[in-house]
Parts: sequence; C-alpha cells; structure tokens
Amino acid sequence: MKLVSGGENAGIYQLINLFSGGALLQLSVFAIGIMPYITASIIIQLLTVVIPRFEELRKEGQSGQTKMTQYTRYLSVALAILQATGLVALAARGQLLQGCQKDILADTSVFGMIIIVLVMTAGACLVMWFGEQITERGVGNGMSLLIFAGIAARLPLDGKNILDSRGGLIFGIVCAAVLLILVAVIFVEQGQRRIPVQYAKRVVGRKMYGGSSTYLPLKVNQAGVIPVIFASSLLYLPNLIAQLTSSSTTTDPSWWQEIIQKYLVDPGNPVYIAIYFGLIVFFTYFYVAITFNPEERADEMKKFGGFIPGYRPGKPTADYLNYVLSRITLPGSIYLGLVAILPNLFLDMGAGGSSAASLPFGGTAVLIMVSVGLDTVKQIESQLMNRNYEGFLK
Repeated sequence: MKLVSGGENAGIYQLINLFSGGALLQLSVFAIGIMPYITASIIIQLLTVVIPRFEELRKEGQSGQTKMTQYTRYLSVALAILQATGLVALAARGQLLQGCQKDILADTSVFGMIIIVLVMTAGACLVMWFGEQITERGVGNGMSLLIFAGIAARLPLDGKNILDSRGGLIFGIVCAAVLLILVAVIFVEQGQRRIPVQYAKRVVGRKMYGGSSTYLPLKVNQAGVIPVIFASSLLYLPNLIAQLTSSSTTTDPSWWQEIIQKYLVDPGNPVYIAIYFGLIVFFTYFYVAITFNPEERADEMKKFGGFIPGYRPGKPTADYLNYVLSRITLPGSIYLGLVAILPNLFLDMGAGGSSAASLPFGGTAVLIMVSVGLDTVKQIESQLMNRNYEGFLK
C-alpha cells in the first residue's frame, strides 16, 4: 500500500486537516487525527439533554463519567470508520484533493482500500489513547493539547510560505495582525460576568455553616470554539454531497453544483462569509442553551442555601440567570464570528492564494490555541498552589 502526497488545497477537508496537524494532505496513518473523538464528544454532550439515561449518568459522578467516556470511545471508533471510508472513496475517485494530478491511492482494489480504512481507523484510536494518557498522567486536557501541538507545529512552515510568496513587508503586517488578534482573543476569553451569590447561615449541631459571599462566573464566550466547528462542518456538507453525487465520467457540473462551488466553497466570497457568520451566531445561542441550564443552577443554589441578592430563590433566580446569559451571549457570538471570518476578509493579502481557513493563522486555529493555552496555564497554577509553590507567572 502506497500513499502519494496530494495537492495543497484540501477543499472540503480543511478543518479536518487542521485538527490532524496537516496529516490529511498526505493521507497518512493519522490522517483523520482527533476529529472523530471531538465529534463523538460533542454528540454525547448534546444527547445528554435528549436521553434521560445519559442525564442520569452525568449526575452519578465518577462512575457515570467513566461510562460516558466508554460510550464516547465506541462512537469515536464508528465515526473514524465512517470518515476513513469516505476519504478513501473520494481518493479512489480522484475527488479528494482538487487539482492533484497524481494518484492518491496506488492500490484501488477492495482489499487494499479495506486495509487503508483499518489503518486510518487504528491511527485515530491510537491518537485517542494518547490523549487519554496525557489527561490521566499529565497536566491539561490531552485531546486539546494534541490539537494545540498539531497546529503549532505548522506555524513555522506557513509563516515561511507567506514570507516567500508575499515578501517581508506583508509577513510583518500579518505577524502584527496575528499579535493583535491574540491579544483581543485573550481579553475576551478571560472576560466574564460575575453574579454575586450569598449563602445563608446554617447551624448543624454546634457548628455554623454558610454565611459566605461568592460569585457565579458566566463567561462571555460560554460556548468556546464549538460553534465554529459546527458552522464549518455544516458549510462543508453541501460540497461533500456534490462530490459524492457527481459522476466521474462527466466534466460539466450541474447548476446546483455550480452554485455550491461559487457560494459555499470559496472562503473569500461575501455570501460564504455572511452565511458562515450567521451560522456561528446561531450555533452559539444553540450550544449555550443546551449546555447551560439556568433552572438547574437555580435549584443547586437553593439546595445549598444560596441566593442572588435582590432575587428570590427558584424561578426568579432562574429568570435572572437566563436574562444575563442571553445578554452576554450576543457579544460572545459576534466575537466568535468576527474572529472566524477575519482571515477570510484578508484572504488575498496574506494567504498567498490558498485558503485562510487552512492556515494556523486562521481564526479557528487562534481560538483553539488561546483557549488551550489559557486552560493549561490555569491547571498548572492550581497544581502549584496545591503544593504551596509560587504562582506560575509570578
């Protein structure tokens, strides 16, 4: 089995190539990378709201979380098989890497393609195992750190490509723009609305509990990078359907395929940018509504004797949380949309003719790297504090 390197334009699979650290363009063993596990985790998290059994497991603590992790692994393997089969099928038909004049697959027999699917699935399972080992034995989330490493490893090469194709002046402008975007992303990612919570005093035996004041932090970007992944996947779906339904014998695309190629594939098209931005805003509200339940938070505070000053426990507290959450979700969704489409607006200036969405300088990559970096630093800080060491950044 011989896999030949393809072209530099992955088209529909730019997002998968980003999460695989560039391995997709070579159809390597780790071509599909961590993407099946990410998708499975999102699906399981969304199904928690729909399936009562998953909701019960989530409330059971460590034992329930172990069971949920097992379900996520099974779904990841199934998705890896499905994704690898789709990649191999498109590669066999010559539709995976557009513009590539070489044969992606040297062995197009049924047995050979089955072996390739199994090898790529095994690679995805191995990456999943690596991530779990880092989470258990290291610091930070292993899956996120793997994605971070894959994106960071491509930074020098992509920077060199911009420098060679556009010169030093444009390279300096791009670096300055990236620095400004990083500062803005860190500022917003750290932003939160702190709602004061007061706990009533309780006497249990001879001891008095409660009476303390704390706060409930609501992040401006409550949804993280998930809405960007949802919007990107949904935008790639029409092109995938068009490629799978197109005939290899005909060269002229149909009218609906031309519309898809014109408006839903080109990242620099204004229609593409508008649809992409709208989907990110929609999925931000959708994901926040599913993952954050104001009624559940209000019941938890009421159970432990907590209340928000000026609001009665129960439904008034839940209504107030819902009001605040809806107000901070709007700027959070606009922020996500702007960061995601910003590379598309300057596509011709810095990308050298390739898609900005596939660059580590793209919005999705910046969001992932900043969020992973901040979470990892916070976990290191907590570990040092537990051991009575000085702060990591002090």
